[in-house]
Amino acid sequence: MSEEGLEGRELSPVRIVLTGPTGFIGSAVLRELARRRQTDALVVRALGRRTTDEIRAHADEWRYADLADAGSPRGACDDADVLLHLGGVLGPTPEDCHTVNVLGTAALMDEARAAGIERTVHLSTAAVYGRGPHRGIEVDEVAPAPVSAGSASRLEAEAFALDAGAVVLRPGLVLGEGDRWVVPALAELVRRIPALWDGGRARLSTVAVEDLARLIVALALDGNGVETGIHHASHPEPVTTGDLLRTLADLGVLPRVSESWSWERCLEHLNRTEGRVSERQLSLVALDHWYASEEIWQSADCPPGPGTLHRLAEAAEWYRSRGR
Repeated sequence: MSEEGLEGRELSPVRIVLTGPTGFIGSAVLRELARRRQTDALVVRALGRRTTDEIRAHADEWRYADLADAGSPRGACDDADVLLHLGGVLGPTPEDCHTVNVLGTAALMDEARAAGIERTVHLSTAAVYGRGPHRGIEVDEVAPAPVSAGSASRLEAEAFALDAGAVVLRPGLVLGEGDRWVVPALAELVRRIPALWDGGRARLSTVAVEDLARLIVALALDGNGVETGIHHASHPEPVTTGDLLRTLADLGVLPRVSESWSWERCLEHLNRTEGRVSERQLSLVALDHWYASEEIWQSADCPPGPGTLHRLAEAAEWYRSRGR
């Protein structure tokens, strides 16, 4: 990344390639790019297997690209300045995860290097650290130990992004409109374990999707002060499980729970009831998973916002509609 960076190109637009534009985080980034067009000259090329009305409204160009086909991204980064690699899968099989997340990322980073991309932002996940508990750790303060095929493949993909000089982001739990994992999992767990799990004391790294999108776009356009490498990308202030459940109950998204159960009693009830959420997934929201994240927001000169609990009101109606 050059010292002059993209700020020396005031007379020409910044040309951005975006993968994952139909995904939860990618679509939020697409909307943030549209907002930044009010003050910045941008040209956005969206890559994906299908286009949508939102892509047609907010992107200048759509190109077919399938990360499951290593040859598909060929030429995707030509004539571009920035690559935002936000695409990926979590299944359904370990082979799919490896093909898309690892081989697809490797092919895309080869294209970025060949095209002379000036700045790359690659989305990973704090789930690469595995089971925990983790309490305010810095990047790789503990060795990553992913326990799912999706997380393992995303950890492996980081190496290809780092070799291409990328800024690699590891957010924790991402919430907001479009979330089809975190709050749905909480809803199932409240049904199966109607209590504050282990007292609701666990501290969790979370980030609202709109704030993560602001950070990613800030890195794309203004991120000269950010070092390439891995960065935690959650809101700097962790939330407790209890506060998260209470806020969602106040908003009418989840039923209210008041009892406090021990971890052992929670596991007993989980194992006695049927559902999709596993003990490992319960541990992600019921035990400490908190990652020091102040540095990236400061380096990007991007205010982190009021925090995930404050942002949930904006997504409450969407969550409620999904629960019906």
